[in-house]
Amino acid sequence: MIEQHFQDLGAAAWHISSTAPKLRSWAGTLADRLTSGARLLTCGNGGSAAEAQHLSGELTGRFLRDRRPYSAIALHADTSAFTATLNDYGEQEVFARAVRAHGRPGDVLVALSTSGRSQNVLAAAKTARELGVLTWALTGPAPNDLAAVCDDVVAVEAPGVATVQEIHLALIHALCGEFDALTVDGVPESR
Repeated sequence: MIEQHFQDLGAAAWHISSTAPKLRSWAGTLADRLTSGARLLTCGNGGSAAEAQHLSGELTGRFLRDRRPYSAIALHADTSAFTATLNDYGEQEVFARAVRAHGRPGDVLVALSTSGRSQNVLAAAKTARELGVLTWALTGPAPNDLAAVCDDVVAVEAPGVATVQEIHLALIHALCGEFDALTVDGVPESR
């Protein structure tokens, strides 16, 4: 079992390495937008929520080096607002309502779903697009519903949820590393 897990992880990592140009582009867009005052919104359920919060934390805190903090909000992290919205509007609307509260044209939403079928994540992506928020998805195997409604997607071809989540973390770290390389003192470096 353990050996198979590592084999699956290695195969998925090898396959996803072809997305480096896309991640580089995402990092450039994110650097341009966040240094201009836009914000990043993130969402996901379960392990994907942890990865979404991890991404937000790397940008408001630091990743590889000290730099200014950037506005990045994990939409589930305010538990009082999250549970009140969940109670009043239901699970389908919990992220969409947060996008309506925080999202502005020019912002970026990173939506994570290992299946690509999480209804509340789908609703967030649809709402974000209606508001003029750029939408990116990290999902499991494509095609899937989330990939279809977002502006761009990195879909991880892997046989299991755990492997997809592990690759999502690697993608987040790669994105943050490139973001750090592109920003100096809060100003995008010339590319």
